Amino acid sequence: MFVLDRRGCPLMPTHPARARELLGKGRAVVVRHTPFVIRLKDRDAEASEVAGVAVRIDPGSKGTGLVLTDEKPEWGPDGGKAVARRGLVALQLNHRGGQIRRQMGKRAQLRRRRRLAHLRYRAPRFRHRRRPDGWLAPSVRHRVETTVSVVRRLMRFAPVSEIHVERVAFDTQALSAGRALVGVEYQQGPLFGFELREYLLVRWGRACVYCGVKGVPLQIDHLRARSRGGTDRLSNLVLACAPCNSSKGGRPVEEFLAGRPELAARLLARAKAPLRDAAVMNSTRYAVCARLGHSGVPVRGWSGGRTRANRERFGLRKSHVIDALCVGEAGPGDLIVRRSKVVLLVGCTGRGSYRRTTPDRFGFPRLTRPRRKQFHGYATGDLVRATVPRGKHRGRYVGRVSVRSKGTFALTHASGRIDVHHRNLVLIQRGDGYRYDWGPDPTGG
Repeated sequence: MFVLDRRGCPLMPTHPARARELLGKGRAVVVRHTPFVIRLKDRDAEASEVAGVAVRIDPGSKGTGLVLTDEKPEWGPDGGKAVARRGLVALQLNHRGGQIRRQMGKRAQLRRRRRLAHLRYRAPRFRHRRRPDGWLAPSVRHRVETTVSVVRRLMRFAPVSEIHVERVAFDTQALSAGRALVGVEYQQGPLFGFELREYLLVRWGRACVYCGVKGVPLQIDHLRARSRGGTDRLSNLVLACAPCNSSKGGRPVEEFLAGRPELAARLLARAKAPLRDAAVMNSTRYAVCARLGHSGVPVRGWSGGRTRANRERFGLRKSHVIDALCVGEAGPGDLIVRRSKVVLLVGCTGRGSYRRTTPDRFGFPRLTRPRRKQFHGYATGDLVRATVPRGKHRGRYVGRVSVRSKGTFALTHASGRIDVHHRNLVLIQRGDGYRYDWGPDPTGG
């Protein structure tokens, strides 16, 4: 639990039992519900021993692990003096870059439709606009901004003295080839000396991959249809005869070959995994360190190989949180003596939409949204305590609300979703664009 002094300066985190004791004696008050922060009434930072903590970050494409650690000298099993690293607070930050990418794609489709139908409501902007140096796509920039935002929030609640970041780099061309490349092989891709169709004919034996027929005109088919997120990458292309290509359509390979699961598994095994996540990490690895460098705290970047060596040395399973705990240098006699069993799961929810209309699946306006986001003192995403006096949902609930102009809100709590009136609500914490929950490590650590 996070602790502040009476002036709001961060102190060393404490155990939940100690926080309950301070609250029970009246020496502290609650500042924030999640993450839980208390403020002492009778203590200043100058009168306390504040050793400082480190933030260790394991960035990821879909999720990022963050751990607050401190290091104390202890006696090792061999009698020597060692440094013990303790994990104090662990967070799993789940990004919504995929959702942003899908929403940007929908917006592009709507604009493309208006352009093709000559429904412009403004003059076209100048084409070939130059992007500034360091530009990142919105879905990629979101990962950087949310990571930096959470770290700065931790700096307000804990005495952070240093930041350690795993600064990885993925060799996407070697990953695509499935082996290590040497020298000029980086300049010679899989299509070196081939045209695309000739390469596919040689690779698939000039036969349909679904029925095996030869000697007929063959067509290029996508294992994962473009309508379902597939790409034109070479690993997603196969050869198919006209009847098989027509009958498969946009269905997944697993559904089309439901009666022949061995063939479906063989085709999917030969298709390489997409490299989108690796490309995202390569794009953001320097941006995260550069943005954190403006926080006023020393930032150090470490390789993924060192993180893996530390994890294997202490016999830990792989997860974002465990990797974050293992980021940084660990000497020959150093130890990792404690890791958090409960993780604070932080999900990015956003703060609403700028759109004032909700379209249907064809892109036409279906209903008009209100101009303001707050009704009766509440906004969507606020954490509240509800007391339902009567009815089948009688009782007390804690959850987040989705507001409506009529005054009856939708409350999502641990057991489900109910409708409550705003007069029966008490505000606990304002929505800040994130969803919080406590639970075990979701990636198996």
